Amino acid sequence: MPTTSATWPPKRTRGSTTGRPIMRLLDLLGRRWVLRILWELRDGPLTFRALRTACDEVSPSVLQQRLDDLRAARLVELQSGEGYAYSERARELLPMLLELHRWADKWAAGLARG
Repeated sequence: MPTTSATWPPKRTRGSTTGRPIMRLLDLLGRRWVLRILWELRDGPLTFRALRTACDEVSPSVLQQRLDDLRAARLVELQSGEGYAYSERARELLPMLLELHRWADKWAAGLARG
């Protein structure tokens, strides 16, 4: 059953009984494909089909569920004629994702050096 804005944010989160905002965010971001979807939307709106292709052909039902979750959390919007895009709030999250990307590149380079 899709999450709706009426049920978002959930009071309880997997792995946490506190329901603190950070726990709810980590639960959302930890769901399979969520970070990948957010990453692929970083350069602008994508249609469902383009987003599915960018996400290595994730199943349509899983992609739709994750988009529903992200829309309910008000991180993604469906823009008429353009597709799915970051909301204003998600654009605040983007610099943190980009910083994580930079850190991952350094980490991978360090692993490659041994």
